[in-house]
Amino acid sequence: MKKALEKGIQSYSKGQYRKALHEFMEARTEHPEDCEVSYYLGLCNVKLGMHEEALIYLEQTVTGSTNLLFIYQSRMILAFLYSITHRYKLAEFEISKLLESGYQSPQVFSAAAYIAYSQGFSGESIDYLKKALDMDPENANALNSLGYILAEEEIDTAAALDYCSRAVEKAPGNAAYLDSLGWAYYKSGDPAVARRYLLEALDKSGENRLIRQHLGEVVRAST
Repeated sequence: MKKALEKGIQSYSKGQYRKALHEFMEARTEHPEDCEVSYYLGLCNVKLGMHEEALIYLEQTVTGSTNLLFIYQSRMILAFLYSITHRYKLAEFEISKLLESGYQSPQVFSAAAYIAYSQGFSGESIDYLKKALDMDPENANALNSLGYILAEEEIDTAAALDYCSRAVEKAPGNAAYLDSLGWAYYKSGDPAVARRYLLEALDKSGENRLIRQHLGEVVRAST
């Protein structure tokens, strides 16, 4: 089993996910209860976009592994997968388990914020993002997310511009961050600057639907 597992890990590290999946399945056949194999099978399936299969293996890791790193990482990925498939209660459960175990990080708080905001709980989401920034004031993802929410909900557009600008400074080519900054300018009453950032965001995103919607609204408001 170890040889097949090691081969799978090597293939995975090279980005050869289908090959790695085959090798991990070979290891799984020999040792079906091995949680390390389950963990890597979960990761492979995530990379290949096979989310339902990934959920099965990552849940097996969480319930059967004694490796805390595997458990924590699996719970983070499970929370993400449950969120994007709109199973928010399950996502909340995974995040709560991480927090209860003392595994607090900007990534965990940002994930909790995303789950809360997806359900319409903007205040709770803001609280989580502030906790993320308390731990890491320069976390670009948390800066962007907080700025976007403050702009979108028109809570504090001046602060939104500050947070979004800081995120873009850290990752100038990030389409999502450029979109948030453009949207913050629009919500602040500056559609001309907003349009410039949104056009750049759209160009870098490859025609992202949400960015196009934002740009469309800005264009309509300017005519």
